[in-house]
Amino acid sequence: MDQATLFSRFGVALAIGFLIGLQREYAHSTAGEVAAGVRTFTLLSLAGCAAALLADYFAAPSIFLAVAFSLSLFLGVAYAFQAGRGDFGMTTEVAALLTVLLGGLCYAGQLTLAIAGAVVTTLVLTFKLELHTFAHRLARDDLYALLRFAAISALILPILPNQSYGQPPFDVLNPYKIWLMVVFISGISFLGYLLNKVVGPRRGITLTGILGGLVSSTAVTLTFTERSQREAGLSRPFALAIVGAWTVMFARILTEVAALNQPLLSVVWRPLLAAGAVGLVYSVWLYRTQRTDGGGEVSLNNPFELGSALRFGLLYAVILVISRAAQLYLGTTGLYASSLLAGLTDVDAITLSMADLSQPGRGVDLDTAARAITLAATSNTLVKGGIVLLSGSPGLWRVLMPALALILSSGLAVAFLG
Repeated sequence: MDQATLFSRFGVALAIGFLIGLQREYAHSTAGEVAAGVRTFTLLSLAGCAAALLADYFAAPSIFLAVAFSLSLFLGVAYAFQAGRGDFGMTTEVAALLTVLLGGLCYAGQLTLAIAGAVVTTLVLTFKLELHTFAHRLARDDLYALLRFAAISALILPILPNQSYGQPPFDVLNPYKIWLMVVFISGISFLGYLLNKVVGPRRGITLTGILGGLVSSTAVTLTFTERSQREAGLSRPFALAIVGAWTVMFARILTEVAALNQPLLSVVWRPLLAAGAVGLVYSVWLYRTQRTDGGGEVSLNNPFELGSALRFGLLYAVILVISRAAQLYLGTTGLYASSLLAGLTDVDAITLSMADLSQPGRGVDLDTAARAITLAATSNTLVKGGIVLLSGSPGLWRVLMPALALILSSGLAVAFLG
């Protein structure tokens, strides 16, 4: 190893120790003297890097283990003194040991992993209050849902066969891929639900609408439409929350496509971005014309339940077969019709279906898949517009009608005329 590479690795180790130590010293700045701060953590990271160097030089991994064990003893003694004073927290000691290991990773050439580990460690240390608040807001059912999500991801998915069965149109049924989509969509919805838990149930109508859109834009629409009948004076704030949730839906679709089919993203981004941009501009206009500090609480159930996951998997498989059959026997027109019908109930399933069927050799070209997704998003938005028309106050409908028309027309125009 040349000198430049060696010094660069030690330099990264130094920066990692300095970053974590700076956070620890800042966190204890109001408590006077700190047991381990910038200097200590910097030296710990350099010690880990030097120990890894010696272990490599003498071809004796035990050297690194001995250094790590010795430092662990020192940290254990420090914790014993702190516990004697009534401070039973050991976050700093664990962070110190992790800093030593990150220093060792620097010497091993895993610089990206070491830097990412340092950043994550610093974030975890910094957001102590927010993480504790989040944990306290979780209900028992939320914890059980998280465990179920881990189970279907780590236990069920790996054992499913990764192959297709049957003749066309049933050749698209692959148990592993179907369940992978269940995990994918459940993960996105669960993340949105957890974000709502982090910010709290009452953080303003606008923020609640946007975060609610990560879980279910339909739930946001239903909630604020119903409230508009009782609180007619808040039509604009409610419209802002609803349009914000619709806009997040387009961003969610783009995220799903980006994760599964990059070539399709290069086509579908134009109509969806056009519709989303119109929704964003309209939201900004509503926000600037009338702000409110009123609370807006959306009733969002935990999106991950095993029954819901199974129903989505079944829905996805059915839509996949219908789309494949429409493409085989009815051509492009049949595919568009099936997309419109699928979008009435769920836009995620048809999005994932098109992302799969537009893979190379699957039979659907990228332009057709992009238009099908746009049609599904259009029909889904129309359904939510119909909810407002049938159940909302006249004031809410008057504010939302221009947004609905502009969002739909812009997306369809770009998809079919652009």
